[in-house]
Amino acid sequence: MTRWPEPGAACYERGDQGGAMEESKGSALEVLRIFLRLGCSCFGGPVAHIGYFRTEFVSKRGWLAERDYAELVGLCQFLPGPASSQVGFAIGLLRAGLPGALAAWVGFTLPSALLLVAFAYGAGHLNGGLGQGLLHGLKLVAVAIVAQAVWGMAKSFCPDLRRAGIAVACGLLILSAQSGAMQLVVIALGALAGLALCQGGGVPEPVAQMPVSRRAGLVALGLFFLLLFGLPMLAWMPSMAVMAAFYHAGALVFGGGHVVLPLLRDAVVAPGWVGSGAFLAGYGAAQAVPGPLFSFAAYLGTLAAPLPGPGGAALALIGIFLPGMLILLAALPFWAALRRRPGAQAAMRGVNAAVVGLLAASLYNPVWTSAVLRPADAALALVLFLLLLVAKLPPLAVVGLGALGGMGLIFI
Repeated sequence: MTRWPEPGAACYERGDQGGAMEESKGSALEVLRIFLRLGCSCFGGPVAHIGYFRTEFVSKRGWLAERDYAELVGLCQFLPGPASSQVGFAIGLLRAGLPGALAAWVGFTLPSALLLVAFAYGAGHLNGGLGQGLLHGLKLVAVAIVAQAVWGMAKSFCPDLRRAGIAVACGLLILSAQSGAMQLVVIALGALAGLALCQGGGVPEPVAQMPVSRRAGLVALGLFFLLLFGLPMLAWMPSMAVMAAFYHAGALVFGGGHVVLPLLRDAVVAPGWVGSGAFLAGYGAAQAVPGPLFSFAAYLGTLAAPLPGPGGAALALIGIFLPGMLILLAALPFWAALRRRPGAQAAMRGVNAAVVGLLAASLYNPVWTSAVLRPADAALALVLFLLLLVAKLPPLAVVGLGALGGMGLIFI
């Protein structure tokens, strides 16, 4: 019989970055409350979400060490599915077991899903100068959040010329290729560079063991493939047709949320479930809401011809997120065992540096290039960055100030 961990069973030991950490016991309600707040305030896409999560759970709460967080980000970049949501799912799992993982997903996803369902029903969206200014200010907040994450992680994971060189090389590769698949290549090259250049330095003590047994991991892997091949056989039922289409899209996405768009277009526009104009309108609305871009599925499910309405939205959301969470659960117990080996630790040093390069490249494109359009934008982004780094204002306060600043910029 497969046993999932009891809530609050995760424990931590001394790590090479985070210092001594006490046994951590949390509740699913605690996780839900924190992720619900993040789901209402995390603007800027998956790269910005990684910055928000680092600030909240590494710097502020100490739920996991810096090194654990970077390795978790690197793992989720390898796997199919929405990387930032997978990172949040794993943090909830670590804090409060499987109920905590589910609470993290619900809290982070629900706000954006409800907003997009409302948009599908014609509730409207932000129009006019002030509305556009507010959205622009939120994009500038994302610049500051990602810059803070790059700054903090670079200090921890690029302490010498070798790892700084790995980060720079990986960042340049990402910028030159501009492909979702290149993220996987960069992480793999970082691991190889770590094996070649980052051996030695002592063997760190074990840290942050994920509370998932190998048996549970194998069950999750079996369920991943069972649904992948089994759901299409049930597509004669409207509910299963919706579930199968969105599950297939979520299972084949590597490289971030934007990569899912062509798959979703094939899933819902090609068969005539959603019109092309409605699809593009929903994609535009998805850029304006906080939380994961995969919440776009809630909008499409609301309109999808086989089962339109809230039921279709719920099935679409579950379908698109479920494969990424199953494959993460399948990978975690084996990843935890692998990373104890000295060779794997050297590889992870290279992966950590590669993640810094990946985030730095993403800070420039698309975060900076899509938000900073004139000197006044750069000035506001710098002020927001200093408020986070120097004044230590909480991210939610910076989100509010950024929104107000963006509305003020329309008068300049």
